[in-house]
Amino acid sequence: MNGDAQLIGSTATGALSVGALTVPGRAFLAPMAGVTDLGMRRAAARFGAGLVVSEMLAADFLEDAGSAARARGDGLDLHVVQVAARDPSAIADAARMAIDCGADMVDINMGCPARRVVGGYAGAALMREPDLAASLVRAVVAVVAVASAGRVPVSVKMRLGWDEATKNAPEIARRAELEGAAMVAVHGRTRNQFYKGAADWAAIADVRAATALPLVANGDCASLPDARDMLRLSGADAVMIGRAAVGRPWLVGEIAAGLAGAAWRAPAPGDRTEAALAHLDALLCAMGRDKGLRHARKHLAAYADVAAAEGFGLAPAERARLVETASAEDAAGLLAACWSAPGGRRAA
Repeated sequence: MNGDAQLIGSTATGALSVGALTVPGRAFLAPMAGVTDLGMRRAAARFGAGLVVSEMLAADFLEDAGSAARARGDGLDLHVVQVAARDPSAIADAARMAIDCGADMVDINMGCPARRVVGGYAGAALMREPDLAASLVRAVVAVVAVASAGRVPVSVKMRLGWDEATKNAPEIARRAELEGAAMVAVHGRTRNQFYKGAADWAAIADVRAATALPLVANGDCASLPDARDMLRLSGADAVMIGRAAVGRPWLVGEIAAGLAGAAWRAPAPGDRTEAALAHLDALLCAMGRDKGLRHARKHLAAYADVAAAEGFGLAPAERARLVETASAEDAAGLLAACWSAPGGRRAA
């Protein structure tokens, strides 16, 4: 990785125009099913993420209370809702519901590699059907244009292709642009790779050559040097951070500030604690205490591990209790202790 890499795409400083929307930073929080809940999105936005994207929502998401809650954007200046379907009328309905939920941008998922999604011929499976993929973009753009009076842009998130033999992201992106999409994001792996191997940032440059739309590079970005290399190799205009932000949602803002050449002050332990507790509280409020606490466990473990890597953290028995407790109060108390005593508690 080269921290001094020069960008070959649009300059990474300043705001990014996406349709009628002005995005203040060039680092985004990627949508991750079961992960980018409202609490995590609020935390990333609090620390300066340019955009945060909801979990992928099925076309009938308002019919389920839990899914409907995931479409909320309370407390976010920019609210992006990602929808998934393979039927044009169904995804158009989902887009309309996203607008009703206050979405400032609607994102179409054509990149999810999960078997349950591609088994229904949605997500990354759409890359095997370019004509259908184009019709989905057309349907969403049409309904969003009416529902939002042209205010809300439509974006598409995809992978390089289905497999090594069919890397057709440039074709899908070009057709999405013709159908009225305002931005594309590309994960630098094929569907068949899932998350194995390294993301191929250079391969995203083929998409850059195929479209004039704002382009977002995604996959394996874990630091500012990574982001600079991603932009240099792909020609993209922005980067999207996924798994590396779990447990440290401030990473997205740190990268956004670095790409803009702005000073970055790492959040103090108290700020990290406050954000983590707010994240937990958001889950408890949205899902109820029992379900919210169960859902939170992956985040609680990640926060504890990040704190430990920074020289804080919990003693092993405390960490185990944090991710196993059935008491929201106990979880909050342990989470608050993660950044409270450098080194000391881990030896307890």
